[in-house]
Amino acid sequence: MELGIKGKTAIVCASSKGLGLGCARALAEAGVNLVMNARGAEVLEAAAEAIRKDFGVSVQTIAADITSEEGRNAVLGAAGDVDILVNNAGGPPPGLWSDWSRDDFIKALDANMLTPIAMMQAVLPGMMNRGWGRVVNITSQSVKAPIAVLGLSNSARAGLTGFVAGTARQVAGKGVNINNLLPGAHDTDRIKGLEQSISASTGAPIEEVRKGRFTEIPAGRYGSPDEFGAMCAFLCSQHAGFIVGQNILLDGGQINATL
Repeated sequence: MELGIKGKTAIVCASSKGLGLGCARALAEAGVNLVMNARGAEVLEAAAEAIRKDFGVSVQTIAADITSEEGRNAVLGAAGDVDILVNNAGGPPPGLWSDWSRDDFIKALDANMLTPIAMMQAVLPGMMNRGWGRVVNITSQSVKAPIAVLGLSNSARAGLTGFVAGTARQVAGKGVNINNLLPGAHDTDRIKGLEQSISASTGAPIEEVRKGRFTEIPAGRYGSPDEFGAMCAFLCSQHAGFIVGQNILLDGGQINATL
């Protein structure tokens, strides 16, 4: 399908690997020029060079902490007029409700709620003036079904979801669409690290741990960054103009809910 976004400019945060990279590659395949961001310069530049080689689009890389004001300014300054924004950041660590301090919550809110809000506040006025824009926020399946040990993530991402619910409906009339993608388990470094942790604590081989996790997912497998990226690119396309303020699960059916 022709997505109709060739020549657009996109910022993709945390895009050196994993789901962010899947989104960057899918947008590049559609002809979108990229500003890619991550903290690690070497891995980021390697990912960008592969995209340049594979798709022939312009790719700028900004190695910076997107949760800092300096990092955001660097990314926004490099991008110029932004047509597409993909907000992404790693989730806070797991734990127990009794362990988290106020500082832990502030850090989680800053990374997973306030940073994407700041990025949206920076790019939405220009998008509205030009009459077109797309924002996709990568959140989590925990927005639909909270995960007890991810209380910090549950809280911050729920706050972002509330902000998007109101804001998306205020800007849609200007041709700007904001939606959220809610990933379940995908085959990324984060999942591999979790499997290794489970294996180390239980003594079970990695293969056994993985098979056990597959039984929890009706699709019987993890998602791939490529198929996640394809959904992101569709939401950024000319065909998605009537999708406003939605929370779209990509979890292989793991959350058992009618709505």
